[in-house]
Amino acid sequence: MSQTANRSMDLATWGLLVLLGFIWGGSFFFGRVAVQHVPPMTLVLFRVGLAAIALHVAFGRLPGFYRTLSSRWRELLVMGLINNAIPFTLIFVGQTQIGSGLASILNATTPVWAVLVAQVLTTDEKITAAKLIGCGLGLAGMVLLIGPSALGLADSPLWAMLAVVGAAVSYGFAATFGKRFKGVSPRITATGQLTASSLIMLPLALIVDQPWTLTMPPMNVVAAILALALVSTAFAYIVFFRILSVAGATSASLVTLLVPPAAILLGVLFLGETLSLTEALGLGLIALGLLSLDNRLAIKR
Repeated sequence: MSQTANRSMDLATWGLLVLLGFIWGGSFFFGRVAVQHVPPMTLVLFRVGLAAIALHVAFGRLPGFYRTLSSRWRELLVMGLINNAIPFTLIFVGQTQIGSGLASILNATTPVWAVLVAQVLTTDEKITAAKLIGCGLGLAGMVLLIGPSALGLADSPLWAMLAVVGAAVSYGFAATFGKRFKGVSPRITATGQLTASSLIMLPLALIVDQPWTLTMPPMNVVAAILALALVSTAFAYIVFFRILSVAGATSASLVTLLVPPAAILLGVLFLGETLSLTEALGLGLIALGLLSLDNRLAIKR
């Protein structure tokens, strides 16, 4: 097995991973607040569009910035589709019916899908016994969460939960596809994919949601949208692509292990959400599965 497949993360990279976990945990909270007043596709457009504008303003004057963007536009378009447009839309659609905590737990299966996709599409991150156990535990946790809904025994609609799982699958493909941006500045990659996803979402939001017919949302929703775009998207993706470039797809996707606790805490404190025993058990199985993925808890000093 190649050395790349066994890359561990140093202390600084783990620090970035923890920071990103809390930032993306907040994204589920902000999304749950905003989607109650703004339709999903329009909310995605606001999220990626405002984030793209912020990054262009911040980094557009860097030498060679737009030359690199234009030379990689096809790859950035694909990345914008599978890492932003598709998963953001599916998550917000799901969050019209399910809470931020449950959505974040289902999203935590992302590393499982990343491992399965990497097994098929890469040569340097092949599956191991530990990864196989991790995938099994993670999928078992997901089945535990979705099972009651599939049997009609839970309050959360099955389609809403599957929408969030679909987002996690899309993220799994994005984690592997994003490896081709190694050596490209995270600032450029983040700006390019967000610009591409903005162009994808603009006609969809205009056709489906007709946002000009919507009423002005309350100020707390406006604040949630701004936080979602500027903190949980623009800044977060700079951090994400930095982790991806130094630690690999599987390690980068482990951020989803840290997202549910933050999202659950915010949901309990500010949205009155609760965590059921089934959801807690599902989160536990997913967490065990993620921790089993290739012994990624080892920190290189």
